[in-house]
Amino acid sequence: MQELLTISLNNLRFHAFHGLYHEEQNAGNDFIINLKVTYEPKLPVVVALHDTLDYGVLFDIIKTEMKKPRHLLETFVMEVADIIYQRFNETIAIEISLEKTKVPLTGFTGSAVVRFTKNYSDE
Repeated sequence: MQELLTISLNNLRFHAFHGLYHEEQNAGNDFIINLKVTYEPKLPVVVALHDTLDYGVLFDIIKTEMKKPRHLLETFVMEVADIIYQRFNETIAIEISLEKTKVPLTGFTGSAVVRFTKNYSDE
């Protein structure tokens, strides 16, 4: 029986400059990120940081990538998933969402969310 652990980072908030529109690229927008990274632990019981996925490193990856503007939210979530997998190749699955809290469309109320899920155990 395969035993899995999931590390989640929830409701991470950033101000960043992702978007297609000129005002988004200049003034920026507020974003919320949720991340889940699932992996199979190397040991029956994890007792040391080097035996798990360090959520501090996961946060640093997201923080670094939020500083690099992308035109599309889809690009961001797909690239970040790949970066995380390259850093933690024991990853089995990643789910990441990026929510734009203020959509620059007349009459639009609410937010826009892009969610990406990838299962690496199929590779």
